[in-house]
Amino acid sequence: MKQTDFVVTLFEGKENPNNLTVAVVMGVNALKQGHSASIILMVDAVALGQPDAAKGVDIGAPFPEAGGQLEEFLRLGGQVCICNACMEHNGFTAEQMDKRYVLINAPDVVSLLMGAKGSLQIT
Repeated sequence: MKQTDFVVTLFEGKENPNNLTVAVVMGVNALKQGHSASIILMVDAVALGQPDAAKGVDIGAPFPEAGGQLEEFLRLGGQVCICNACMEHNGFTAEQMDKRYVLINAPDVVSLLMGAKGSLQIT
C-alpha cells in the first residue's frame, strides 16, 4: 500500500451504480490533476474487487462506463485497496480478487485517510 493525496472510500457495489461511477470518475480526475489517488472498497463494495466486476456498469450521460474508467484509473497509476476484513465478512477470498488490487486492514484505512490531502466518502 502506498500513501496517496486523494482517497475515495466506497461502501456500496453494483447495487448502487451511481456511487460506483462517481467514485471512479473522481479518482480519475484527481490523477489527471496530478494528484496520487486511492479507492478503498469497503463493506459491500468489496465485491467490486473481483476482476471485471465494474465492467458494463453504465449510468448514462454525461458519465462514462464505470469499468472503462476503473481501467483508466489503474493505467494512470491509481491504487485500488480492498478492506480485508470486509472481504472475509462478505464471503470472498483473496484468490477471488483482482491481483492488481491491494488488501488492507483497519490501521491501513486510517493511515490512508489521515495522510491524504483530501478524501471523498461515498455511502
